Amino acid sequence: MDNRNTILAVVLSVVILFGWQYFFARPQIEAQRQSQATQQALTENKAGAPASGAAAPQPGAPVGAPSDAAKSRDDALKATPRLVIDSERLHGSIALVGGRIDDVSLKDYRETVDPKSPEIVLFAPLDSPQPYYAEFGFVNAPGGAVKLPDATTEWKAESQGALTSASPVTLTWDNGQGLTFRRTIAIDGDYMFTIKDSVANGGAAAATLFPYALISRHGEPHVSGYYILHEGLIGVIGDEGLEELTYKKITEGPRTFKATGGWLGITDKYWAAALVPPQDKPYAARFASTTDGGKAYQTDYLLDPLTVAPGATVETSGRLFAGAKQVAVVDRYETQGGVKKFELLIDWGWFHFITRPMFYALDFFYKLVGNFGVSILIVTVLVKLLFFPLANKSYVSMSKMKLVQPEMARLRERYKDDKAKQQQELMELYKREKINPLAGCLPVVVQIPVFFSLYKVLFITIEMRHAPFFGWIHDLAAPDPTTLFNLFGLLPYDPGAVPVIGHFLLIGVWPLIMGVTMFLQMRLNPAPADPAQQVVFTWMPLFFTFLLASFPAGLVIYWSWNNTLSIIQQSIIMKRQGVKVDLLGNIRETFRRKPSDPAKT
Repeated sequence: MDNRNTILAVVLSVVILFGWQYFFARPQIEAQRQSQATQQALTENKAGAPASGAAAPQPGAPVGAPSDAAKSRDDALKATPRLVIDSERLHGSIALVGGRIDDVSLKDYRETVDPKSPEIVLFAPLDSPQPYYAEFGFVNAPGGAVKLPDATTEWKAESQGALTSASPVTLTWDNGQGLTFRRTIAIDGDYMFTIKDSVANGGAAAATLFPYALISRHGEPHVSGYYILHEGLIGVIGDEGLEELTYKKITEGPRTFKATGGWLGITDKYWAAALVPPQDKPYAARFASTTDGGKAYQTDYLLDPLTVAPGATVETSGRLFAGAKQVAVVDRYETQGGVKKFELLIDWGWFHFITRPMFYALDFFYKLVGNFGVSILIVTVLVKLLFFPLANKSYVSMSKMKLVQPEMARLRERYKDDKAKQQQELMELYKREKINPLAGCLPVVVQIPVFFSLYKVLFITIEMRHAPFFGWIHDLAAPDPTTLFNLFGLLPYDPGAVPVIGHFLLIGVWPLIMGVTMFLQMRLNPAPADPAQQVVFTWMPLFFTFLLASFPAGLVIYWSWNNTLSIIQQSIIMKRQGVKVDLLGNIRETFRRKPSDPAKT
């Protein structure tokens, strides 16, 4: 009975695991609201829209497609005068033509574990193969004809110094009609830009302008393709709450909102770009896309209009997050920077109440020991201690069941023709001996939420990316790079390249360790008498070895260590209950050749 329950629990965990990996729906809020008069009027007002390539769209209108004759990124950067960005964590440049932030690289992150590999590039200019940029400016009120800065406007820098966290830069432009535009760009020590725009009216007539900001991304973004992670357009739009739209979903039509507070942008697995409007002012937000001439995606917002009287100056500001989704940084922008629900930029999922504490526990011990792999080992021990009373009760019940195995066999033989009576007598035996027949399920079931939360943490958090353990494990978020099928690198052959089944052939050292520890844990109990259960009992460790081979190494290390601790715990409890631990005997029994059935010879 205890073996059967254990097998059922393991099978259940496999079913849930596959369901989680392939069918877990992202939390989405489907209710959408259409923005009203001002946004609609501005959408129709094409004449005064800020330029974004040849199509010159405006916030709220479909974005323009990239140019067919795209230059290389380096050529596009050299084609226009620029101001250098050189902060503690970012470097890049600002295009003086157009005034866009369109060149950003992350100093702390590389494309691979090789420290000499290229840095992660986030933004790219419009004329490059895959443009990705942020733009701030003004649009005219309906019927307005004020000459405004656009994509062809060349701003003048007040100084040629680089933008650093200690030195903001200021750009100016005179429209020749009495309006002087002034833009000051600052950056902090992490990933947040602050853009302050002012307009001074030296003319004789008042001007009404709508401040806007947008993030535009062209081309086909690379996505991981997993349902447990959102990649695409995202935002917390005031009281509307979290809005998530995949790149495919947004092609069905634009989404518009009216709100106060929040943020909106575009997110990848580890990186994001997000606009942060003034948190105390209403705005009209929109997610949009186009496929005309090439795919392009845009998030933007429009603030309420500003009227600049003759001789007056008006100001507006906004913020831009462009960088890695580091948990501490994102949390700080919410708690100290006042960005509403910015923590939702990281997709913790429906079970965030488990996943977030799991990350904070791992991060706490990482700061003490300096290794996330060791942190996983420590947290596994703590989880074992947390569930010790439950697991202890379970193992005690399982040990008692082993002691009454002879009596159970006698009852099954005595009532073999009366299954109802047999079950009744067995339940009476369990009750008399204080045995829980479901005890075998508990040790496996209690670790399912821990397993899933660790899987999620390893999969989504930038902190786990390229985090080493010891030896050959240089990235806990990636599978074990070794594989049995090329003799752990001795043969010049990549089993992962095999079509369809390649990812199941990456049986590295840690998956093998996991399989061995699972085999030993299951062999603490004799094989079940039922032939069907014997097959499952025999092949389950091998099945899990192949299944987990393509999972993050950190997860396989956790499972191996958890199995080892379970073996120790169960062995001690069995001995205390007077049950013989015949591990070697059970292993020999597994591989012993069964005598042939005389009836078949």
